[in-house]
Amino acid sequence: MNMQVLMAAHAALGLLATNIILSIVAFGNMRLLDAMMFDIGRIKRNHEYHRTITSGFIHGDPAHLFMNMLSLFFIGPAIEGALGTWVFLAFYMACLLGGSAWTLMEHWRDSNYRALGASGAVSGVTAAFGLFAPFQMIIVFVIPMPAILFAVLFIAYSAFASGRIRDGIGHAAHLGGALTGVALVCIFWPGAVRSLWDQVLARLPF
Repeated sequence: MNMQVLMAAHAALGLLATNIILSIVAFGNMRLLDAMMFDIGRIKRNHEYHRTITSGFIHGDPAHLFMNMLSLFFIGPAIEGALGTWVFLAFYMACLLGGSAWTLMEHWRDSNYRALGASGAVSGVTAAFGLFAPFQMIIVFVIPMPAILFAVLFIAYSAFASGRIRDGIGHAAHLGGALTGVALVCIFWPGAVRSLWDQVLARLPF
């Protein structure tokens, strides 16, 4: 981790601090947790659409918080450095909303569905990293792999698991956030996609 890049990542650091503080407070405050959580029943009945945003700043337990913030800590500053602070913040929030929108669409008929966590936003940032730095090696459960390979595998698994696997993980939010991140990069930074293609072609053995 380049300390200069990290210290210049004001938005990423602010998001880290906000998630950590609100999540820790919510661990011991069920009223706050209930007020911020993604709750399809309340969104449909009471039009509490703020939950599509607030739910992205609280987590279910310390492990959930740690995993999301670890990813944001290592990847967020690099993307913020590429996009700029305010653009990165807008990008992050758009991915958060994309994850919530996909979850809302997939679970619309299940009024009891509830969720929380920054996974949608972090998934979007991770997918974007795979496009901006496709052959940067990252460590996934002690296995090194190129960022673009991880992004492809992550999106493919999320698409498979979304709506099929009920394991307490928000696969719909992962998928919606990641697809939002990819779409935004393709629309606003097409040069990154062209560069990715050129790098892939340069590595082909023929």
